[in-house]
Amino acid sequence: MTALPKNSFKAGLAEGRLLRGVWSTINDTLVAELTASLGFDWMLFDTEHSALDALSVLPLMQAVAPYPVCPIVRPGSLDPAEIKKMLDLGAQTMLVPMVNSAEEAALAVASVTYPPAGIRGVSGLTRATRFASVPGYHKAARQEIALLVQVETAAALDAIEDIAAVPGVDGIFVGPADLAAALGHVGEPSHPDVVAAMLGAVRRIVAAGKPAGVLSLDPAVTAQVIEAGATFVAADVDMAALKRGLSERL
Repeated sequence: MTALPKNSFKAGLAEGRLLRGVWSTINDTLVAELTASLGFDWMLFDTEHSALDALSVLPLMQAVAPYPVCPIVRPGSLDPAEIKKMLDLGAQTMLVPMVNSAEEAALAVASVTYPPAGIRGVSGLTRATRFASVPGYHKAARQEIALLVQVETAAALDAIEDIAAVPGVDGIFVGPADLAAALGHVGEPSHPDVVAAMLGAVRRIVAAGKPAGVLSLDPAVTAQVIEAGATFVAADVDMAALKRGLSERL
């Protein structure tokens, strides 16, 4: 028999440690393994804004499994069926995009929780259960699942405290790209108005007792959000890093 795998990311959130991560969008197991070997605390496989889906995320999670990095999966939307599949494939941390209210946050919580408290569908012979080798998996699984919800609209900003108050939300991520669009600065995530909104959101999330997260490719913004209290932070995207590195060689 096999013990329920521990979620190092969730433990790090509880300890209040700064967890540095990277956005992963390239559908290649060798790139994923290379990234996993670099020492990041977490790497996020993004199925919302990339060519990735459940079928392609599986081998990427398998590729990074030998390394001490926590894989996070972002589904395409707040879709209980899609979230269920990602969890069954072994994801233990989910970042759900476009959560705009406490009601939507509660649906996200229910989607990662088995009945009677939630609506996650039950299956026994999955990668998550180590193919039926983890005793008591279904009763204990939620202890090691971290649910992150993403606030990235004006409505979500208004509802931060309500979202943070939903039991089962383990962290709140501030999405800079869509937030910039919502504030009238589409394509300008480092615009002063957007940065001010991000910093205000991070401070409110922390004040509400939840860990806050941000992705920014701008080092100055990254430093500011960390100073504001963000504890899970990504400062790069694999595709952007590849483009930047190759361009510098030209």
